[in-house]
Amino acid sequence: MSRSTTQPFPSLLQKFFTQRLLQQRHASPCTVAAYRDSFRLLLAFAHQRLHKRPSDITIEDLNAPFILEFLRHLEQDRHNSIRSRNARFAAIRSFMEYVSFEEPSAVALTRSVLAIPMKRFEQPLVGFLSREHIEAILAAPDPHTWTGQRDHVMLVTLYNTGVRVSELIDMRVSDLVLGPTAWVRIHGKGRKERSVPLWPDTAKELKRWLRQYPRGPEEPLFPGRSGAPLTRIGFTERLKLAVQSASQQFPELARRRIFPHLVRHSVAMHMLQSAVPVTVIALWLGHESPLTTHRYVEADLQMKDKALKALQAPSRTPLRYQPKDDLLRFLQSL
Repeated sequence: MSRSTTQPFPSLLQKFFTQRLLQQRHASPCTVAAYRDSFRLLLAFAHQRLHKRPSDITIEDLNAPFILEFLRHLEQDRHNSIRSRNARFAAIRSFMEYVSFEEPSAVALTRSVLAIPMKRFEQPLVGFLSREHIEAILAAPDPHTWTGQRDHVMLVTLYNTGVRVSELIDMRVSDLVLGPTAWVRIHGKGRKERSVPLWPDTAKELKRWLRQYPRGPEEPLFPGRSGAPLTRIGFTERLKLAVQSASQQFPELARRRIFPHLVRHSVAMHMLQSAVPVTVIALWLGHESPLTTHRYVEADLQMKDKALKALQAPSRTPLRYQPKDDLLRFLQSL
C-alpha cells in the first residue's frame, strides 16, 4: 500500500548511509567515502542550479533530467573521465534503488533515473614495465639513508606482492609472517583478505628492515618520518624519485608516465609471461573475477606473436560475401 506522503530527502539520504550501507550491507570505509563524495558533489550542484540548501532539496528535484544535467556537469565542467562519471552515478543509482523500496510513492521517479544507462568507454591496453626497468627502479633508492632503505624494501615488497597502494600503506608489522615459509596478509578491497607468499630475498630484506628499525606489531610496516602510515601521495612521490634516479640508466623512463598501479600491472604481466595460470594471478592480485585478469592476456604481444607463429597460413584467400541489395550494401558500409 503506497503512502500519501514522501519522506524528506535529507531523511532518506541519512537512512541510506546509516541503514543500507553501514548496517545492512556493512560497506567498507572506502565505499562509504566514495558515496559520500559523490553526494557532496550532487548537493553542491543542486545548490548552484536550484538555489536550494541541501536540507531543502526534495526527492522530486532529483529527477532524470536533473541527474543527466549533473552527469554532463561532471564530464564537461569538472573534466571527469567516463569511468569517474560512472562511479559517481553508481552511488546515485544505489540510493535510488533504496528509495524505490523505502518510498513506493517515488517509484516512477526512481525508475526514470535507474533507466539512465552507464556510459560505455574505451578500455585502454594495459601498460607495464619490463623486468630491466623494474630492477632499475628497485635499486634506485639511496641505501645510506633511512628513507632510501625504507623506499627500497617498500618497492621490493610492492613488486613481490603486486598489491594496490592502499593495501601496501595499510600493512602492519603483525601482517608479516617471517617463518620458514614467509608470507604477508593483505587487507584488500571490500574487506577481502588474502595471503601472498614472499620470495626469500624479500623476506630477508624485511627482516633486516625490522631488525634495524624495530616497531610494535600494530605499527605501520612502512611509516613516514612522523611514524604514521605513509600516505598515497607520499608513496607516489617516493616512486617518482626512484624513477628519476633509474632514468639515468634508462632515459626512456623519463618519457613515460609511471604511477603506482603500473607496477601492479607489471607484476601481472611478468607472471603471465612466466606461464603462471590466469586464475592464480587473479588470486595473487585479489581480483574478484578472473575476467579482470584476462586484460593482461590482451596486452601481451609476445604471447600473441607466439600464437601467430603456431598457426599455419591458409592455403588460399577465403571468399568474402559481397551484398547485392542496396540496403545490405548500406548496412555493410556502417
